[in-house]
Order: sequence, then C-alpha cells, then structure tokens
Amino acid sequence: MLEDGLSYPVRGDWIGRIIIGGVLGFLSVLLLPAFVIVGYLVRVLEQTIGGADVPPEFDEWGDLLMKGVIGSVITLAYTIVPLIVYTVLVTVVFGAGAGVGGDAGALIGIVGFLLALAFIPVLFLIYYAVPAGLTAYAARGEMGAAFDIDLLKPTLFSTEYLVAVLMPIVVAMITWIITAVLSVTVIGLLLVPFVQFYGQVAVFRMFGSAFASVNDRIDTESAGNDAGAVGGDDLAY
Repeated sequence: MLEDGLSYPVRGDWIGRIIIGGVLGFLSVLLLPAFVIVGYLVRVLEQTIGGADVPPEFDEWGDLLMKGVIGSVITLAYTIVPLIVYTVLVTVVFGAGAGVGGDAGALIGIVGFLLALAFIPVLFLIYYAVPAGLTAYAARGEMGAAFDIDLLKPTLFSTEYLVAVLMPIVVAMITWIITAVLSVTVIGLLLVPFVQFYGQVAVFRMFGSAFASVNDRIDTESAGNDAGAVGGDDLAY
C-alpha cells in the first residue's frame, strides 16, 4: 500500500499536475484555492475507488470547488462536534469537582484530569474518522454518506483501513523531513507546497484503496453467501 501510494502522484502526465497543485497550495491562504485542493483530493478518492490507477487531472474547476467546500464542511463537522462535546464534558467535570469540594470534589477533579489527558486520543479518533467520512462521500457522491454509520462501520473496523491510517504517518514524516531541509533556503521554501501536495495525493490514494479493498471483500463475501444459500436451496429441492 505504501509503495502504491508513493508512486501514485507521479503516474501519467504528472509534472503539470504537481505544478498546479503546488501553486494552489502556495495560494491556499486565499481560501478558494484551498477548497479546490480539497476537491481534487476527493476526486482522487473517487477515481481510486472506481479502479483508476492514474491521478485525475485538474479540470471541471467548478466541480472541484463544490466538492472541496462539501469536503471541508464534512471535515469541520467531524472535528468541531467531538471537540465541543469533549470540552463541555471536561468543563462540567472540573466545575462539579470545584463545587462539591472535599474528598468527593478531589475524586471528581482526578476524573477531570484524566479526561484532560484524553485530549490526544480524541484527536486521534478525529484523525481516524475524517478520511472514512470523506471517502464515503466520494464513493456515494452524497454528503449524507459521510455520516452513514452502516456504510462507515465496515471500513472503520477493518485492518485495511487501520493500515491506511497508520501508513500516512510515515508519509508525513518523510514530508516533514524534506520540508525541513527545503526550508533552509528561500528557493527551498517555494518548493514546500509542491512537496506537501505530493504527500496529500499519496495519502488520499491510500485511503481510497483501503475503502475499495474493504468493500470489495464485503461484496465478495456477500456474493459467496448468496451462492451458498442458492446452492442449499437447490439441494433441498
């Protein structure tokens, strides 16, 4: 999976594609180009799930922008809602501990402290869930699919997806190292957005491949079960 992901961005006519992606990344402070990049990454998911081995081109810019806006909304929903719930829970527990006082208050305070330490696991859960939501949206073309539990559950609890989530950490480390080296010079800094775009495309290729692999396996198992059921009925007949 890692080899496929790293080689994916430079397949086909890759030079122009990387240049466009890097320029958009450089201009992402203007917000609109950032949405276009997100839309392109959603398209990477779409085409990977569809079986394409070459990255999509930058075309149909209106469609890219729309997909980018929807993808950003999905990401914000997955990020903000858990953080709000977590923040409210920690605040309530600490407030209750301060209000109760005494040994009971101290115990509640310890619980609140433990909850505060859970911030990093909460961030990891967000990081784990967001790609699945975006891939579900890319697969169905509907925003609601990103929050469809029945669609997401097989992916979230699969080994393929776990590997696809952990592998990008390797890509991120490689990207960080290259970025650190490039940041030494002004010319190197100008190349950073291009490296980051390459890494993003590679990572989203892995997410799409994992989603496709899980669903192909489920479809195969379902077909096998259906065939077995038909065979059983024939024998019974």
